[in-house]
Amino acid sequence: MSEPLTCTESDVLTGHTELISSTSIERIVTKRNSALEQIRTMIHQLADISALTESIGGQTAQDWAMRDGYRCGCWLLEKENTGMKVITCNLDRSIWRDLMKKSGMIALMDAAARDEWNRTLERDDIPAISEENILSTFRQLHHSKDDVFERGIINVFKSLSWDYRSNSPCRFGRKIIVNALVKHDRWGFGLLHGKRRDQLADLDRMLNLLDGKPLPENRHDLSVRLADHISKQHSTVYEDEYLSIRYFQKGSGHITFKRPDLVEKMNEIIAKHYPGMLAAK
Repeated sequence: MSEPLTCTESDVLTGHTELISSTSIERIVTKRNSALEQIRTMIHQLADISALTESIGGQTAQDWAMRDGYRCGCWLLEKENTGMKVITCNLDRSIWRDLMKKSGMIALMDAAARDEWNRTLERDDIPAISEENILSTFRQLHHSKDDVFERGIINVFKSLSWDYRSNSPCRFGRKIIVNALVKHDRWGFGLLHGKRRDQLADLDRMLNLLDGKPLPENRHDLSVRLADHISKQHSTVYEDEYLSIRYFQKGSGHITFKRPDLVEKMNEIIAKHYPGMLAAK
């Protein structure tokens, strides 16, 4: 189990809910380097063992890994540099994900930002885990966190169709109407996958953040709760503390906000990004 990040007077980076301290960064980098050095030693030991067994007709460690069609570990034994590169990349990828989660930054990101971050981590040239790289990355993320935090609301607003009178091109009203929310067939309703589902999760995240509440886990965000409600087919209206959603066979959904104070906060974000749009209030 990974250790929690500690908080000290030397804290240098602030996430939404937790802190990454300089002592924590130093501990992570030290343990990471120690682990890689031990793995490198193990590879050398395997090479020495292979030379010994091959000299007596027992084949090499690479041959053992290939035996009976099992290639597990074969890539590790072919070339030390190749094996260490793969191991280092996989280890660093896991550490970056853990740092993002514990810092709270991943919770601030909208779906697009999370996808971009995950795609970055899947590359073979991800930044190595070092004190310099961690500080640089999180300084940059912290500097842009307000924009990342607000982008979820902006994306929901920009996706609204102005064909509906309830959707104002200037602000969020008490109710908004969205298209392509659900599907309906002979088996009943179902929540559609895609951008709309991500926007529901972003909307849920923003309402909780603006209300000062803990963020729901991905397994329990609005898109998951709505999908669960729809699957039970009890009614065509979903309710929680922040909003109600009525969905229709043509696929649209009417989202009614229950907290006018939070709607005003969302509109302040709209006004910040689109100055002058709320002048007709």
